[in-house]
This record gives sequence, structure tokens and C-alpha cells, in this order.
Amino acid sequence: MVFAAQVHEVCETYQAALTRQEQGEYTISVDEMTAIQALERVAPRKSMRPGWVERREFEYKRHGTLTLIANFNVATGHVPAPSLGPTRTEVDFAAHIAQTITTDPQAKWTFVLDQLNTHQSETLVWLVAHQCALEDHLGVKGQSGILQSMETRRAFLNDPTHRIRFVYTPKHSSWLNQIELWFSILMRRLLKRASFSSVDDLSARIVAFIDYFNRILAKPFKWTYTGRPLKA
Repeated sequence: MVFAAQVHEVCETYQAALTRQEQGEYTISVDEMTAIQALERVAPRKSMRPGWVERREFEYKRHGTLTLIANFNVATGHVPAPSLGPTRTEVDFAAHIAQTITTDPQAKWTFVLDQLNTHQSETLVWLVAHQCALEDHLGVKGQSGILQSMETRRAFLNDPTHRIRFVYTPKHSSWLNQIELWFSILMRRLLKRASFSSVDDLSARIVAFIDYFNRILAKPFKWTYTGRPLKA
């Protein structure tokens, strides 16, 4: 089955992450967190006291939204080179990958990600082809060669012989992507209860939290799922 093979590939990638890290290679789980709202509470919250839970004003002002493209280093638990901006186009995503690679330009990189169309784009193929000196014979998008279709682009990006490789989770299986676990930490520890005066304030607070997380909290997730069915 295609689903089982994709799950197995993802789990094998996670299991090999520490060995790869020791060899100077990176295993990165990556995804976008979109439409993060900069909400400002119209009144200050009331702190907890004996017999009372913390109380928060239900009314708020909207100050816009932000998209976070984040990496989770599977071997170390760090969140390196995040990108923050208003959109998540294929150009945004390719720029994020390029920014990540520049932190160690000659290293091998394996990215785990879902099958969103921007994760299998022409722009991303050109980036990998340029980085790996594979720019010849890519073809024409929608017509021929590697660029012809989503499937041909995904096969190229998933090629294990490339220095920069993308391993795709099955469709509708976000739980297989470790960055989603980190997004839940960000939501619980920062976004859920905070009040932000602007998009710039939201961006600065996210950057500060990532810095704090990397210094104090970072550790790899204990991934125990091997790809076998969860039920007999």
C-alpha cells in the first residue's frame, strides 16, 4: 500500500535522525502555522486567587494575522531559522527552505513535510536543482520532464540520492509530522492566553519564545511509532 510505504519512510527517517546528526546531516520537520491572530484583549485579565481561576476578558481587538513557517530538528529538538510573514506562497516556502539551508550550506538536509502543493512546487524544484547542480533537463511545468506535474516534482524532491531531500507524510496524516507537536507547545505556552497589541508585537513575542525554547526547553520528541498499524 502507498499509505503504509509513506508511513514507513517517515518513521525510518525519524529513527535515523540522530545518526545523521552525528555525521553532520540534518533531519528537519517543517510546516506552516497560518492565520495566527494578533488579538488584543480590551481589558486586563484578573489573576488567580484562592477559590478563583484566572479570568480573561472575552472581548478583543483584531490587529491582523501572521504566518509562521517553522523547522523542528528531529535529532536535537531545536527550532532553527523560523520565517514570519503575511503569506505562505510557494515562493515564501522555497525562500524559507533556502534560508534554512544557508545555516550550513554544504551539509545534507532531509525535510519531513506534508503534501501541500507549495511543498511540491516548481520554485522548490529549481531551488534544489540549483543547490545540487541538477538544473539540466528539468522540462516545462505542465508539459514535460521533472516539472511536468505534482507527481514528477514530488518524485524529484524525494530522490534519496540528492543532498537536499524531502520526505512526504501521507495525505491527511499531520500527526506524523513532528513540527505539529511543537506547534501545540507554542499554542499552549504563548498564543492561547496572550494579548498582542499589533502584528509586530505578535512576531516579536513568537521570536522571543522560540529563542527561549531553544535555550531552555529544547529536546527531541521520543518517537515510538514504527509504522505498524496501531490496532491489529
